[in-house]
Amino acid sequence: MFLTVTTTHHPASDLGFLLHKHPGRVQSFDLSAGQAHVFYPEATDDRCTAALLLEVDPVALVRGKTGAGDGFTLGQYVNDRPYAASSLLSVALKEVFRTALTGRCKSHPELATSPIPLDIRVPACPGGADLVRRLFEPLGWAVEATPLPLDPHFPQWGDSRYVDLRLTGEIRLADALNHLYLLLPVLDNAKHYWVGEAEIDKLIRAGGDWLAAHPDKELITRRYLAHRRGLTAAALTRLAEVDDSAPEEIDNALAAPVVLDEPDRPVPLAQQRRGTIMAVLRSLGAHTVGDFGCGEGALVRDLLAERSVERIVATDVSVHALQVAARKLRLERMSEKERARLELFQSSLTYRDDRLAGLDAAVLMEVVEHVDPPRLEALERTVFQFAAPRAVVVTTPNREYNVRFESLPEGKLRHRDHRFEWTRAEFRAWADRVASSYSYAVRTLPVGADDPEVGPATQLALFTKGGEA
Repeated sequence: MFLTVTTTHHPASDLGFLLHKHPGRVQSFDLSAGQAHVFYPEATDDRCTAALLLEVDPVALVRGKTGAGDGFTLGQYVNDRPYAASSLLSVALKEVFRTALTGRCKSHPELATSPIPLDIRVPACPGGADLVRRLFEPLGWAVEATPLPLDPHFPQWGDSRYVDLRLTGEIRLADALNHLYLLLPVLDNAKHYWVGEAEIDKLIRAGGDWLAAHPDKELITRRYLAHRRGLTAAALTRLAEVDDSAPEEIDNALAAPVVLDEPDRPVPLAQQRRGTIMAVLRSLGAHTVGDFGCGEGALVRDLLAERSVERIVATDVSVHALQVAARKLRLERMSEKERARLELFQSSLTYRDDRLAGLDAAVLMEVVEHVDPPRLEALERTVFQFAAPRAVVVTTPNREYNVRFESLPEGKLRHRDHRFEWTRAEFRAWADRVASSYSYAVRTLPVGADDPEVGPATQLALFTKGGEA
């Protein structure tokens, strides 16, 4: 069982950093069904290829009562499991590239969040050419699926159900790996292990923001959950909740926004915003994080998926927003270990609250513009003086960019609850004043495409205490 990941991003050898596997040596990993090996057939600045080879032990499969899928004794030993991509390869991806799947890379955080040119090859992929295209093309991949004959010496026998699969496109590496991790078992239409409720969480986590909008999400869900009706229904319900979060596409408030997305952008602005924030938090090495003004919990969901974050403090002034967040995060179904990581409570950022203190980082994602200007100084004292985290991340709309939204009338703010929207100069002036007042260093960053005339759609300020930002 074999797959390769190739990039021509310069320098291409940075692929080793993203995968957390050194190009200069072969690494092997013991798995329950065999042994996985990672090596680099080529690693230059112009082109780099990482290969994952999984050697399946057919005896281990039988002893574990996995893989064969039938009661025919010989069929347990003579089958396609050692050769065809399946849930075995999916598990190997997760075990070998665990950190890469999360999109974390301390040495290259910006690269980890950026689309790069990728060429992925799976020489023996089940499912057939039509299904492969149905599943991967909506995700932005160019798909080449060459059918493999049953026997090249007997062409009259026709094609097998396997294809030589090649995927090309400019996609974030973590997203590409998650696509493979989720869809390989779907194409095989089988799992080599028992499928229980925990698989729903894996599905939602790996599906990220794309599965809920996928035209074949029902097919994907049903096959991934081994056609178990109860699990499929529960998963589709949760996906519907993910899909009904349209208000977050431009804001994290509950009220409906005026604008739903950036023009001509394939990735929603809300997703770009959260991705940038997560990259900043990873670069800071933050283990305790506050989401101040968490709204419906979109960022909290990303923080929960980040295993390096040990404690999450999520607050909002709106009780209704917190109720929606609790429902979407499925608090009642969290394990005790997961629930212990999250503190979700009501709090106003214009009043001192000692429960907000002692954090590595705090995030105010699209929050400050909802505060009346005379109350901003109270928010500043609450966050920067009393809570005083090691770092603060603030995002807010860039008013200059509003002219790029065709559906937004001139002079209109993006959201009916916004009290103001700053230009880039106004945001920098506010950030510099706050940093100077509370002994922080600050720098501003763009979120989304940085338009040469009007700047980015969203602007971000990173405040760091006791050092340079």
